[in-house]
Amino acid sequence: MSNHLQNETSPYLLQHAENPVDWYPWCEEAFRRAKAEDKPVFLSIGYSTCHWCHVMAHESFEDPEIAALLNRWFISIKVDKEERPDIDSIYMAVCQAFTGSGGWPTSIFMTTEQKPFFAGTYFPKSSRGTMIGLRELLTAIHQKWESDRTLLLRQAEEIVAELDQSGPHGSSPDTEILEDAVSLYRQTYDRKHGSFGGAPKFPTPHNLLFLLAWYERRRDNTCLEMAEHTLTQMYRGGLFDHIGYGFCRYSTDSRFLVPHFEKMLYDNALLILAYCKAYDVTKKALYLEIAEKTAAYILREMTSPEGGFFSAQDADSDGEEGKYYLLMPEEVTALLGPEEGEAFCRHFDITSGGNFEGKSIPNLLNSDPADKRFDVDLERVRQYRKTRCALHLDDKILTSWNGLMIAAMCLLYRLSGNGAYLTAAKRADAFIQEHLTENGTLFVSFRDGRRGVKGFLDDYAACIFAQLALYGATLEQEHLERAEGLCETVLSSFQDRENGGFYLYGRDSETLILHPKETYDGAIPSGNSLMAWNLVRLSQLTSDSSYEAAAERQLAFLAPAAEQYPAGYAMFLLALLVHGDPPPKVTAVPAEQADTTRLPLAVPPNAVLLLREPSAEFPLKDGKTTFYVCRGHSCLPPVNDLREVL
Repeated sequence: MSNHLQNETSPYLLQHAENPVDWYPWCEEAFRRAKAEDKPVFLSIGYSTCHWCHVMAHESFEDPEIAALLNRWFISIKVDKEERPDIDSIYMAVCQAFTGSGGWPTSIFMTTEQKPFFAGTYFPKSSRGTMIGLRELLTAIHQKWESDRTLLLRQAEEIVAELDQSGPHGSSPDTEILEDAVSLYRQTYDRKHGSFGGAPKFPTPHNLLFLLAWYERRRDNTCLEMAEHTLTQMYRGGLFDHIGYGFCRYSTDSRFLVPHFEKMLYDNALLILAYCKAYDVTKKALYLEIAEKTAAYILREMTSPEGGFFSAQDADSDGEEGKYYLLMPEEVTALLGPEEGEAFCRHFDITSGGNFEGKSIPNLLNSDPADKRFDVDLERVRQYRKTRCALHLDDKILTSWNGLMIAAMCLLYRLSGNGAYLTAAKRADAFIQEHLTENGTLFVSFRDGRRGVKGFLDDYAACIFAQLALYGATLEQEHLERAEGLCETVLSSFQDRENGGFYLYGRDSETLILHPKETYDGAIPSGNSLMAWNLVRLSQLTSDSSYEAAAERQLAFLAPAAEQYPAGYAMFLLALLVHGDPPPKVTAVPAEQADTTRLPLAVPPNAVLLLREPSAEFPLKDGKTTFYVCRGHSCLPPVNDLREVL
């Protein structure tokens, strides 16, 4: 049978289009029917490459008995969290308030007014141990709805009131917050295996970007050590796919050996940025190599023919987690021959006993990561792996995640000089302009010829981030102008003028029960943190006092939350650091008919780079291309060779 999802474009919703559950997408029709039939609403939120979403779907949503209960007593709604981050943000906060934690699938029971009265994540079909089963839970909630609805409604009102509290008012941030963050990173740093805290370990590359920037300015060697050790261990372990390249979502153990095997576009974008920064700071070739391997994976497997970047690849193949990635020694020796195969297996830790459920996750934890001997063999193993089974690809194109990858490709171009990365960035930008923009308004997603709802703060923040990166890589004025135009939209449509900060959804979007302002940097920097960085960068590029004032307001808005736990606000910390200690400003004045396309490659990526025509204010020195370098309130004499001063 099919339900109300069959005409959707979201891969996640389409995965449930033939469930016996009578799913609706989030729409007015679903809530009207719930009200007419006097039923509560069951809301299930997830995404297409989510392992536990698959498990709950197979156990419960494909089960006729569970479907019958849902269809009899509830109106059921499915939401793709990646297409509706506004809905996800609100009900994830609800889930955390109810349970103390969150995750996907998110399971919410609520009234027809969208007010939740019970929440959780994964439920098995039947109760086991201390975990209530979905069958028993549905029965209990139905009975409560019929016999004591007043209690449920009161709970719904209380939870909405609790979450609808505004945070502390902004105040000018004290730069001690930066020192406090470094101290927190030191306290939670895993000296043996890298990263921070215990398992599971998430990459959170923005933490490493801050530590590297801090080292650049303060020469704090412990920050460099923490960042380098973490970056090296993440690459050496199974978190990195040593056969096909690219990083998985997170490590389930402290050593980075066993990943959760799904690959997300945003992780790989942010990790390219982090490895590029490490290379820029240390000039160690390994970091640039890792960034280029990651980009090779993106260009080979995660790029649409039109240039947009796909969202994710699944952890599961043929219903088994990680099956696509695991190898046995006999497979390798049959492919490469006994001698070469055995050497390959030794290098990548592929053993008969295995390191994951009897099979092996290739890794370099006990090998030299700089050893290139097996590079030729890798292509053969990569092609062989594809013949065994396939990975599900979430091929929707998300504006915010594409913005992050565009910025990553731009930085990689500037450090490598390889024009293929800039070409990829420009193609993705053109895709956004053509398919995800209309009269300056962004849209959240595109798939199968259709785009999603109007964009959220994260979409605008990431696109501004991308435009600033494109400007830095090309010096083409149109990108700076586009960044300013998008910024004006954010300031007019998303800004909370009374209390500061930016709302997740704008004035033209659907109104929900809450109007959240996300500030915490989770797997991705929050839209508010990224906007702080964007505003600081725009103020430095344009010398426009209005951007400077907006940047200071945004930093003041974020400061009270960040002071509670500075290490959770890395992108804000980076913006605050760059605001208080600006990078050098380099004004390039090209000689007549000089080739300006290579100028960005000669300037450190963190510098503020501007292009000017020769003038009385900026004359040429000796008739050659000239650079004017200023930092803080002092400027150096003009030079023809930047190496003299940088």
